[in-house]
Amino acid sequence: MNFTLTSGDALELAGELLVLPVFENALAHPPQVVSRADRALEGLLTRAAGEEGFRGKADQTFILHTHGKLRAARVALLGLGARTAFEPETLRLACGRAVKAALKLKPGTVTVVLPDADEEPAALVRAAVEGFVLGAYRFDRYRTLGREAQAQKPPSRVQVHLPERVTRGATLEEAVALGQRVGEAVNWARDLVNEPAAVVTPTRLAEEAETACRKAGLKVTVGGRREIEKLKMGMFLAVARGSAEEPRLIQVSYVPKDATAAGRAPLALVGKAITFDSGGLSLKTAEGMVDMKTDMAGSAAVFAAMQVIAALKPPFPVHAFVGACENMPSGNAYRPGDVLTSRLGKTVEVTNTDAEGRLVLGDILTWASEHKPFQLVDLATLTGACIVALGHYLVGAFAVNDEAAEQVLEAGQAAGEHLWRMPITELQKDALRSEVADMKNSGERWGGAISAAIFLNEFVGDVPWVHLDIAGPSQSPRERGYYGKGATGVGVRTLVELVRQHAAHLGMEGTSVSGETPARRGRARRVRAR
Repeated sequence: MNFTLTSGDALELAGELLVLPVFENALAHPPQVVSRADRALEGLLTRAAGEEGFRGKADQTFILHTHGKLRAARVALLGLGARTAFEPETLRLACGRAVKAALKLKPGTVTVVLPDADEEPAALVRAAVEGFVLGAYRFDRYRTLGREAQAQKPPSRVQVHLPERVTRGATLEEAVALGQRVGEAVNWARDLVNEPAAVVTPTRLAEEAETACRKAGLKVTVGGRREIEKLKMGMFLAVARGSAEEPRLIQVSYVPKDATAAGRAPLALVGKAITFDSGGLSLKTAEGMVDMKTDMAGSAAVFAAMQVIAALKPPFPVHAFVGACENMPSGNAYRPGDVLTSRLGKTVEVTNTDAEGRLVLGDILTWASEHKPFQLVDLATLTGACIVALGHYLVGAFAVNDEAAEQVLEAGQAAGEHLWRMPITELQKDALRSEVADMKNSGERWGGAISAAIFLNEFVGDVPWVHLDIAGPSQSPRERGYYGKGATGVGVRTLVELVRQHAAHLGMEGTSVSGETPARRGRARRVRAR
């Protein structure tokens, strides 16, 4: 899709679809552009919308053919819900609905009129662009589609129409560029997660990451079993042992060209990359195994975010660390009762081979911590317990360091991804006590997401660390706004926003693709890039 900013009289813009977002119950006193469109249609727009039950609620869409009475062939009303609850994410979701409706209409040009809301115009522009890019996503490469489905294509051009009080400028153009870049990166991650595990093996994941990240100008190094052995990652090696697929150790690095910036402490990102999780010898049920191709969603999000970060060019290094493998049962698989020695030197008694992600992450987090980052964030589809606690639309955020937690929560809110802070408490440590080793890899059922976070915390030392359990939000069980069923690419937008906020704190008010100033960046005292 090609995005352009427009201003002036929205009703004079030609195209197949004119999209008018409205707040709940606004049709009684509609915005000026809706009122003028209604008059041109002889009152049919509001009358027909009312008869169809359209009230401007956040999940409602109404489309009407204009029969030549407007320059646009059709007009769509998009519900935004209550004005008091409005945020850019509301518009992002609404634009996702708009493009899904547009797919059935096969429009060449769509115009969306931004609502006159109390938000930064750049934030609204970016949200609209991201909503269209994300909403147009489909994963259908393995389907034999009918002729009608094959003909469904996203609009070739989207015109983002600005409110009268807003003038076009470089900041808004940058917001368009950033929104499109972020949306495309999220969709790249969605593709990886949606692919079958037989396609995205550890080797293939490393290849896809290497190709995309090098194209973005990043340094990529990929190692195999020998490199993992040299790093003495005993937990990672144990999990990988049961599979015929070779494990991969992946590092992606952005380093600023400026020597002062390059010398600063880095931001470190870690993503879980179990490309298929059978549970190992603690075998999952058949039903529980169906979606386990998605157990590498954390790594996909990290690799996608790194591609955007390369374009942002923050004034500090950013490194991504990933250990990729399968967790499979075989005659060579690790066993319940085994004692593993981690890279950190801690010993771990295996009580459940289906608690494998934390074992791989423990070694990778140790490796990442050795680079002395000013902050470390990991993304992992780690526990079903977090889905039980928070459902499919909230990310569980765990941290010991309050400042680091606040920064990541801020970034998630600004990006439109919903994070909820969960506790890490000493009271839960007893669940991981072992009689034969320093700790167990899995404890009792109760508080399982907290126990997993406590386990990971043992491997990060004093580094300000935040763990994001994305087990629920990595997959959407239904269509909702710009979501379709399947992979969501959750975490990409939060990581990008976190980098932008750290960069802004260092006095970097914008970049070539920065868009709006990061929201609420002054609220919390930051962990500094030293």
